[in-house]
Amino acid sequence: MPHLRVLAGPSETDLVPLRVNSGVPIDVSSDAFEGQVAVFIKGLADAEGGSEDSDYFRKRSGVTWSIQVQGRFLREYSADDILFGNVFDRPFKLPWGFGAALKFMNFIDPTLEHDLASRTKPWALSPLVATMPYLRHQRGAAAPPFPPPEPIGDDATQLRRTPGASPASPGAAAKLKGNPSKRRAHFANALRRQEVVFGPEDVLTTDFCYDFLQFAHEGIALRLPGGITIDVLKYWDGQPVRFVCCERRAGAGADGDRPWGRVLWCVVIEPAEGDLPGVGEKVGASEVD
Repeated sequence: MPHLRVLAGPSETDLVPLRVNSGVPIDVSSDAFEGQVAVFIKGLADAEGGSEDSDYFRKRSGVTWSIQVQGRFLREYSADDILFGNVFDRPFKLPWGFGAALKFMNFIDPTLEHDLASRTKPWALSPLVATMPYLRHQRGAAAPPFPPPEPIGDDATQLRRTPGASPASPGAAAKLKGNPSKRRAHFANALRRQEVVFGPEDVLTTDFCYDFLQFAHEGIALRLPGGITIDVLKYWDGQPVRFVCCERRAGAGADGDRPWGRVLWCVVIEPAEGDLPGVGEKVGASEVD
């Protein structure tokens, strides 16, 4: 398995290396978003070929990787206009079993939209509020410690609604605490997302964590229900794998082009090659692309 490095920053080109599994976050700051990012990958091969681990995986059992972010948007956005997912530089070879992988992805996230067969820039994006496995929202409060000492629970009870939003049904808020599946099902409806606003007073902590990627010395495996296993390295051409939080582009889909606008924060996983910059040193666009 190639050694991997992880980078994070406020855009696809403004990135710094991040020390995975250390619990030391990277600060992300722009005129649109300010916050922190931490990444945990179970069994990640370090520079010497050893395996790094974290207490996080003993506390949040059943997952193998986690991208955690805490921060606030510095202008107001509809929850429907904040997307999260992957964007790629160029087309990639689709493996056998990819159709099953797509069905699995749509099963766990019905709001997912994608063009992974694009001949230019493949992508897969969903509304952040509906796709995050865990999301905790706090309004008008100081940001809590990050990464949190214990894996976050789910709390969307304090989300702010737009002035013209339809009245919430009795007990609706209570259903949005401690139950990620109910929160995700609730916000699968675009109208409900459009009635919620994120802004400078809203602190969001998210944990994007799953178990379908397995990292080991032998390689990286994508494991799907039904016993399907795909050798990721066999099809990965080494291009950066970007996880982005971004704006929904106005008028997206009208011309069949990219649906995302400005990137608000970005996490990149890529093969480590040659001498790496030290953690916290800037990586130029030419080094990332």
